[in-house]
Amino acid sequence: MTHPLSTQYMTPPFLKLIPGQVPLADWCAIYRGATPVLDTACATAIQASADSVARIVAKGEPVYGINTGFGKLASVRIPAEDLETLQRNIVLSHAAGVGDATPVAITRLMMALKIASLAQGASGIRPATLALLEAMLTQGIIPVVPGQGSVGASGDLAPLAHMTAVMIGVGDADTPQGRMPAEQALASVGLAPVTLGPKEGLALLNGTQFSTANALAGLFEAERLFQSALLTGALATDAAKGSDAPFDARIHRLRKHRGQIATAEALRQLLSGSAIRASHLQGDERVQDPYCLRCQPQVMGACFDVLHNAAQLLETEANGVSDNPLIFSDTDESLSGGNFHAEPVAFAADMIAMAICEIGSLAERRIAMLVDPALSGLPAFLTPKPGLNSGFMIPQVTAAALVSENKQRAYPASVDSIPTSANQEDHVSMAAHGARRLLPMADNAMAVIGIEWMAAAQGCDFHAPLHTSAPLASAMALLRTRVAHLSDDRHIQPDMQAAIDMVKSGALLQSGSGLDLPGLR
Repeated sequence: MTHPLSTQYMTPPFLKLIPGQVPLADWCAIYRGATPVLDTACATAIQASADSVARIVAKGEPVYGINTGFGKLASVRIPAEDLETLQRNIVLSHAAGVGDATPVAITRLMMALKIASLAQGASGIRPATLALLEAMLTQGIIPVVPGQGSVGASGDLAPLAHMTAVMIGVGDADTPQGRMPAEQALASVGLAPVTLGPKEGLALLNGTQFSTANALAGLFEAERLFQSALLTGALATDAAKGSDAPFDARIHRLRKHRGQIATAEALRQLLSGSAIRASHLQGDERVQDPYCLRCQPQVMGACFDVLHNAAQLLETEANGVSDNPLIFSDTDESLSGGNFHAEPVAFAADMIAMAICEIGSLAERRIAMLVDPALSGLPAFLTPKPGLNSGFMIPQVTAAALVSENKQRAYPASVDSIPTSANQEDHVSMAAHGARRLLPMADNAMAVIGIEWMAAAQGCDFHAPLHTSAPLASAMALLRTRVAHLSDDRHIQPDMQAAIDMVKSGALLQSGSGLDLPGLR
């Protein structure tokens, strides 16, 4: 098995991970393949926390998670000679996930989030244990983590247990040489399993890092989706000979929403200099465009604001400490609380899901508008010979199917709860699967954008010799390197896949050099 991101491991870019102060751009860089290196200034706090746990154990008093059972079994006292077994048992018993393996990029991000949380000196982890987790990440030993099994409180127990299991030599890991049993994977880079000390198993298992990693991944893909949809939306506007008057800055300043103002400005820049637009500035009998064109600043701007709010929530969460109990080394106190409850992440994931859904929904309406001659003024289904050819008839159907699938997935996860652990954990966030759905939703929406890119470029072709603006012409030129103008029907799925791949990879965004599209970082 080939390591999914093997070429990106053990090579720059490296970035310093300063726990509690990691900007969103760095989390995105880690998701995209950068290797984090923990700031050495953390060493003092990490050691102080571990020393505090040792002193608590020495006192012999019952302290949850250190010398007691877990969850509903918190009242069961564990003898000192069984504490190592206790920590090993919690890992083995909690590694109970099912389903497909989590994508390597997300597991890497989860590991980095866990490192940043543990390194803040409130978890009682020993330096050597934390160093093993960091070494695994740095050297590309990525645990195989089943994606299902967390309800988002008490932390992402099952996924994090699968991560931790590899640290103790259990389970499987993906490596640059392929998938291997844990001990073999560790040995392949000169590492050995660790024996967990008091509190360490619980510290590694408890926390929101799986949910947060999935939500951050969804956020980063949603940002790419948003920016790509601005490009294809502008191109579709030109293809339909739509007006740029609705993007006038004066309109949007009156409403005052940040995202709406920024979106309108981006659309104005994208259409600036278009000869197609100039051709119908005067004498156009149409008074107003359909909402899918005219209301892009309002809809896309609202999506941007929602994504921006979600980004703030997730950046805060990513820089926090979310395990339990927490160790305060200055007083040798172990305090039990509820930082493991992922409600903020669940809300953020729901916001992102709604934004992804709406971006795709609006784009699909633009595709439907373009293929309808009554609305677009273009040949039916964007083919020169409608009837003999079906043109873009069925790509629009595919886009509609993807949008409807996303609508069903966009139902809020955060409003659900189910009691667990014999009713000890009687309200949970459902953040894990709320966040885990985001990448498939983004894939669906990016496919819609790829189809719109093709349809809008086809529409603009009909306006030759008039040309669109420089940045939109660059986007069309990129498309035409892999997808030719559709004169007669041909096998269209490979064309669609080529366009979709360029949207997903970010190539579409790179086609317009000098563009300053609204972003979250």
